[in-house]
Amino acid sequence: MSERMVMVVDDDAGVRLGLAHLLEAEGYAVRAFADAADFLAQPAPSAPSCLILDMQMPRLDGMSVLQHMTERHLALPVIFLTGHGTIPLSVAAMKAGADEFLTKPVDPDALLAAVGQALDSDAGRIAQRREADELARRHARLTPREREVFGLAIGGLLNKQIADAMGISEIMAKVHKRNLMQKMETRTLAELVRMAEKLGIESSRSR
Repeated sequence: MSERMVMVVDDDAGVRLGLAHLLEAEGYAVRAFADAADFLAQPAPSAPSCLILDMQMPRLDGMSVLQHMTERHLALPVIFLTGHGTIPLSVAAMKAGADEFLTKPVDPDALLAAVGQALDSDAGRIAQRREADELARRHARLTPREREVFGLAIGGLLNKQIADAMGISEIMAKVHKRNLMQKMETRTLAELVRMAEKLGIESSRSR
C-alpha cells in the first residue's frame, strides 16, 4: 500500500497535520499543501493517487482547483472537504467531477473508505491506460499489409478470403496473418478482436 499516494490541500495547518497522521497510520504516502497553487505546480503522479481538497480556501477555492485539473487533463479522484456543506454545493461539486463530498469535522472511517475507493478507481484507470499504451505500441509495429489483414481478419474472413480481398496469394495472406498475430502477441482471433475494440479498429468487412 506504500506506493499509493494521497495528496491533501487545505490552508488549515491543523487539518493537514491530522489528515496526514490518519492516512500515514493506514500505510499511505502523504503529500500535504497549504496552497492549491503549489499542488497544481506538481507533476502528475504516476502511482495510484487521490486528492483530498478543501472547498473553501483564500486564493483558489476547491471548485477552481477542480477546473484547473480538468484543463490540465489531470484525471485524479477528488474528495472534497468543507465546513459549510450544503446540498446545492455538494451537487455542484459532483457535477464538476468530484468523487466524494464530506463535511468537517470528517468522520475518520468515512474518509478512509472514500480514500480506499478513490485509490482503487485510480489504480484501475492507470491499468487501463497502460494496457492501451501497450496495445498501441504493438499496433505501431505492424506493416501496412499487416494492418490490412488485421481489419479483414477481425471481420471473420478466412485466409483465402483475405487473399482474394487483398489480391495476393493465400500463402502470403497466411504469412501476413502469422506476423500480425506475433507482433500483437496473441494466438487467438477472439483476443485479436478484443484488441481491435480497445484500439478502435473497425472490421474492414463492415465498411
